[in-house]
Amino acid sequence: MPKSGFRKLAFATGFAAALAVYAATPAFAQLRDTETEEMLNSYERPLARAAGLDPVPRVWLVGDNIINAFATYGDNGENIFIFSGILLWLQKPNELIGVMAHETGHISAGHLSRGQYGMKKAMIPMLLSLIAGVGAMIAGAGEAGMAIMGLGQAYAMGQMAAFTRVQESTADQIAARLLLATHQSPMGMYRTFQRFANEEAMSAYKLDKFAVDHPSGQDRVFDLNDVVEASPYREVQDSPEVLHTFQMVQAKLAGFILPVKEALARYPESDTSEPARYAHAMVYMRQPNFQKALAAINSLIAEEPNNPYFYEARGQIYVSLAKPALAIPDYQKSVSLRPQAPQLRLALATAQLATDNPSLAPTALQNLKAALLVEDGDPFTWYQTAQAYSTLQNEPMANLATAELWYNVGDMRKALVFATRARGKLPQGTPDWQRAGDIIGAAAPLAAQQRG
Repeated sequence: MPKSGFRKLAFATGFAAALAVYAATPAFAQLRDTETEEMLNSYERPLARAAGLDPVPRVWLVGDNIINAFATYGDNGENIFIFSGILLWLQKPNELIGVMAHETGHISAGHLSRGQYGMKKAMIPMLLSLIAGVGAMIAGAGEAGMAIMGLGQAYAMGQMAAFTRVQESTADQIAARLLLATHQSPMGMYRTFQRFANEEAMSAYKLDKFAVDHPSGQDRVFDLNDVVEASPYREVQDSPEVLHTFQMVQAKLAGFILPVKEALARYPESDTSEPARYAHAMVYMRQPNFQKALAAINSLIAEEPNNPYFYEARGQIYVSLAKPALAIPDYQKSVSLRPQAPQLRLALATAQLATDNPSLAPTALQNLKAALLVEDGDPFTWYQTAQAYSTLQNEPMANLATAELWYNVGDMRKALVFATRARGKLPQGTPDWQRAGDIIGAAAPLAAQQRG
């Protein structure tokens, strides 16, 4: 695989790094793709059940070519973030399952909450060194003050690294137990750590392993060796169906995310395999060469007429051609094949509204309501819902949907404004009127803080 598109190796870099990345997720392209999400969730559900986790952690795809994955805790529970970089870097489904088992191990062990304690503990010596260092600088000992602060920061980093190294090793062992409990091979996780070890050997041979926050690749390989050898499922292979889905998702992401030259180097135009044609359809749509994109996706539909994601892709091509009316039958077909998929419902409703045909607004609204039953926190779905109500000339409900939009984005001042407008016009005592009041009650104190 071409590697020029991938950035630094960063898998399992510990709780502190995960927090830093999670805090910056708006800077990353958080991708919503039903096909990829269904695959990832199919991997996570049995692992979560084996770990006794209820609800199952939410798995998110991040569109960035960092080779990384991490778990964290959010307002709606535990989350696992899989970067497109690691999904494209791995070679088999079992390897990705091993990565996800590791992240599930962090959640199962309670590392997400204890990590905060570890960070606070590590901060104490750093803060004390800052006080002492500033005091020395005020007293005229500038170089000594800087040295004191530097030592404090180094000590704090060492404390946090030691804390997270233990967590990483624990998560590895839990992952091995989860794979055993779900009758899956630990070889994927083992091979992944071997590849990390090779990366370290080639690019960071002078790395001080005690200065990093996770065990070295070689240490992880050594620690898992006995577990791998003892597993009765060591030789279990990915089924042809699971492997095919993985390869198709990889091809789709490569065509959509990688630079065009890199995607075509990975899937040459001479390659007529099903994954390659899927990648080509994405690449041609980006170039744009819609005629070639349609030819590629049409060939796939001819071979798999019940694949909802091929119809979704063709609908996206028609939308890109500014022909939303042609996209509607394809999106409708994808929804009929996957009626519980909220993003497919959203795509269909978006195409319906994009036709500017008011007669389609009621149907679009029903699709949006169905999507919101599954995901009521998606800002774009609320945006489209507001558009549908506006087309239907129902301004109070359009204002309520807009309030939901801003509430989920986190702009409490705007949420308060639109919820107040909605509540003033909605029939008193109705569920929608009560919902507007709930948003006002929740947003008002937060809006005051944001204003301050």
